[in-house]
Amino acid sequence: MIFSPFERMVAMRYLRARRQEGFISVIAGFSLLGIGLGVATLIIVMSVMNGFRHELLSRVIGLNGHLNVFSMVPGPLTDFDALAARVRKMPDVLNVTPTIEGQALISMRGTASGAVVRALRAEDFKVRPTLSKAIVEGSVDGFGDDRVAIGSHMAQRLDLRVGDSITLIAPQGKTTAFGTIPRMRAYPIGAIFSVGMFEYDNNFIFMPLAAAQTFFQYPDSVSSLEIFVKDPNDVRGAVDDIVPALAERARVVDWQQTNSSFFTALQVERNVMFLILTLIIVVAAFNIISSLIMLVKDKGRDIAILRTMGATRGMIMRIFFLSGASIGVFGTLTGLVLGVVFCENIESIRQVIQGLTGTNLFSAEIYFLSKLPAELDWNEVTQVIGMALGLSFAATIYPAWRAARLDPVEALRYE
Repeated sequence: MIFSPFERMVAMRYLRARRQEGFISVIAGFSLLGIGLGVATLIIVMSVMNGFRHELLSRVIGLNGHLNVFSMVPGPLTDFDALAARVRKMPDVLNVTPTIEGQALISMRGTASGAVVRALRAEDFKVRPTLSKAIVEGSVDGFGDDRVAIGSHMAQRLDLRVGDSITLIAPQGKTTAFGTIPRMRAYPIGAIFSVGMFEYDNNFIFMPLAAAQTFFQYPDSVSSLEIFVKDPNDVRGAVDDIVPALAERARVVDWQQTNSSFFTALQVERNVMFLILTLIIVVAAFNIISSLIMLVKDKGRDIAILRTMGATRGMIMRIFFLSGASIGVFGTLTGLVLGVVFCENIESIRQVIQGLTGTNLFSAEIYFLSKLPAELDWNEVTQVIGMALGLSFAATIYPAWRAARLDPVEALRYE
């Protein structure tokens, strides 16, 4: 649609308020503000949901592997090195890590708490970037022999430092003539890590594989093999290659199966938030309709004069369409700038608000992550902008059509 200079001039004059038209301009201003806030809120919320999913996904599959190989029957996986060697030959496989995972009780200074113990070899610990790059005290070389690595929240909670010892109690006791007694062992702390996910930083202990085999009584066996592949989003092809290599001695479970309920819940929440926040833009679009209808009613005499001076119905329709569309365009652009700036500085803004209010706006205990993430997806941003502009343009059609259909004789008669 091409607008003439005359149509643009009249449309912009109608948007500027005079004293007797102040109420109409206030409604138009609230419409612009509503669209801007709606677009900004949608961009911010969708970016935070994207960042939340990406951070959780990168940490979950970075620590747990993309695929896990378990024994066909409940119990430990034996002859695991031979199986790992066969799996490593697969073209899509990057790394295979034998692991043991079990629960233990921490006994420190007369208090006890539960923990998850995960064991792997020192060389596998060093090449896993999610762990090796998250060391905040000690060094990656401190992990090995009988030295363990614990999370930063656990270290803070139990007041532990590198060089201290942590006492673990195994779930399986030792049978003696006097009954079953607990098996306890103290392990020196060689490193403290912080992966940024509260569940791991507070509850996980990483132990060398040989030490865990003794502690959990897994002689020459492991709990599973953790497999990392080239493309974690397309694991089905890797599964199809790995299953024949296992010769029906083990079963394969991918990360999507393990965490399906969790990430499905995130996706449902994301879709619901999108629908709810879209209503803000819809309400703002209705405000555009009401403000333009009132503007058409107020400018009835002006429309009649323009028609008698030779303005066509198409010109009148374009004038009022441009008036309403301008509100939508400026509101959308304002929301775009506000949303992008907010997303790029969201963690700094959170810290400022927390400092002013004295409250914790993003508790790691509740949201699993220690920082508020935001990841802009420009395809989604484009969809939000397109939806906002589409609703704004649609909202102007009826008032503009009504202005074009106004009879100049009737308008001048009742003025």
